[in-house]
Amino acid sequence: MGKTRRLNKILAKDGRSFVVAMDHGTNGGSVPGLEQPSKVIEQVVEGGADAIIANVGFAKKFAREMAGIGLILRMDIPPTMSGDKNDHESRLVFDVDIALKLGADAVIVNGGPGAGEKDSLAAIASVVRACEGTGMPVVGEVVPGGFDADPQYKNLENLILGARIVSELGVDLIKIGYKPGFEKVVEGAFCPVLVLGGSKSNNPADFLSSIKDAFNSGASGVAIGRNVWGADDPVNMTKALAAIIHMNVAIEEAVAILKG
Repeated sequence: MGKTRRLNKILAKDGRSFVVAMDHGTNGGSVPGLEQPSKVIEQVVEGGADAIIANVGFAKKFAREMAGIGLILRMDIPPTMSGDKNDHESRLVFDVDIALKLGADAVIVNGGPGAGEKDSLAAIASVVRACEGTGMPVVGEVVPGGFDADPQYKNLENLILGARIVSELGVDLIKIGYKPGFEKVVEGAFCPVLVLGGSKSNNPADFLSSIKDAFNSGASGVAIGRNVWGADDPVNMTKALAAIIHMNVAIEEAVAILKG
């Protein structure tokens, strides 16, 4: 019962979800676009986002601003920008108790095949185990090779493998990158799959088109950060994405929404 209620704060009635990732501060500090989080939260809520991914301190500070939107709380931290460039493994630092206290609707943990899997996959399993008796959904973020690893790891085969691995570990949602052939990632997963937004795109129309392609390939949602709060107009970008996700509009209409 509790898990169903929480998932319904993330997945809309159509079974799709538009999540905005705002958890970048533990890696890059005050990243451009997130200097004033309260304003960005207001913008994505206005634009029609369903949920936000946030770190613990962010969720505590901006609890009032996020009261009307789903909260996915991050349980781990990635290597920082000033750390060892060969370190790609996120580390589990929080447990489900703090998520329950902060009223989170789900928790999220990084993990994936290849370099960086030793502790991160075990971390996902431990969080699933801890959440099983609490009704707290778990999002498994599949990061082949580990956080910010070489792009060579993020090929279709590793995405398919990673999605199946975290499905087998018992997560309720998957956050993962998109590649052509993505329908095979969805086919091998046991739960809804959310496509991550990736690095900032210099062509908003092409970015919207890639999101449309992901849904045509079976994605159930997106988890996008820089391409939303880093956009020239975060409200209209949120509206354009929400229209693709929840109204299945054509790319031409989404671009028109983006342009206002």
